[in-house]
Amino acid sequence: MSNARANHLTRRGIIAAGGALGLGAVLAACGDDDSKSGGSKSTESAAAKSGPWTFKDDRGTTVKLDKIPANIVAFTGVAAALHDYGVQVKGVFGPTKTTDGKADVQAGDMDITKVEVIGNVWDEFNVEKYAALAPDVLISTTFDNAGTLWYVPEASKDKIAKLAPSVAVSVYDRQITAPLERMWELAESLGADMTAAADAKKRFETAATRLRAAAKAKPEIKVMAGSASDQLFYVSGSNLSIDLEYFKALGVNFIEPPESAKAEGGGWYESLSWENVDKYKADIIMMDDRSSTIQPADIAKPTWKQLPAVKAGQVISRSPEPILSYDKCVPLLETLAEALEKAKKVA
Repeated sequence: MSNARANHLTRRGIIAAGGALGLGAVLAACGDDDSKSGGSKSTESAAAKSGPWTFKDDRGTTVKLDKIPANIVAFTGVAAALHDYGVQVKGVFGPTKTTDGKADVQAGDMDITKVEVIGNVWDEFNVEKYAALAPDVLISTTFDNAGTLWYVPEASKDKIAKLAPSVAVSVYDRQITAPLERMWELAESLGADMTAAADAKKRFETAATRLRAAAKAKPEIKVMAGSASDQLFYVSGSNLSIDLEYFKALGVNFIEPPESAKAEGGGWYESLSWENVDKYKADIIMMDDRSSTIQPADIAKPTWKQLPAVKAGQVISRSPEPILSYDKCVPLLETLAEALEKAKKVA
């Protein structure tokens, strides 16, 4: 996990109590019937586009509705994946707009002018706007075994739960192929025509074969997953993260910080001062592409510029929170495969 993820999870326990004003009447009208979270694997296709909808999520709970949800509110990355499958959402929460008003990298190909943004940063979720959308279901990812909904604030989660049932797709301690399959199943259950998506799935499989071959041909090349902030550099271990676990399974040789060093980062990463950024000898560095982190072109630290991989131009992007459609995940595999194919031993 990157620094942003783990910091977010740690902060959940100390967020100040809050909540939208004037919501009491809305919540009272909704009652408690919809307060229970649910969701997971669909039991039947939504080909008829009507009739009851059932989905069992990765928390092991099931959402049952009288009809396929029409008013969907989702975490931005989930909404972007559903968009790729032809399922449109009404509202989003999570990184959606950059400071200059453009679409965040996690918004993918969504037209962000056509969705209601009810929260754009951590701990921001406008419950009144959410209620006004009359949501049928809320969909997010979860980064822990407890099923905590990503980017749903701790302080207002109970109010949010009363307005609509929720579905969670786990992106914790598994290979990326598992949540990709779940998102496919979810989109199909929501009425998506998956015919066109089948081509993207084949391209994903082809890209995986290419990455496996590249890793096998260059076993000596060491890859480091990093993330940058002004004060610290974070080195991710390959465990827990869905992309790194999969790449490792394909044979990529990752630098692995010891578990003791990752303790402060919740087991996801080790924090290094910029003076110690050369602790690990990497031939390729994969850098966090999210807007909450400093991008490689903007890193002015002298110690960064002296790293062998940086001097050799062997720095590529990484999406720690990948958009879970096959179309968006193909480039992740291809970028790393190409980097390995071209890489020289520099560390």
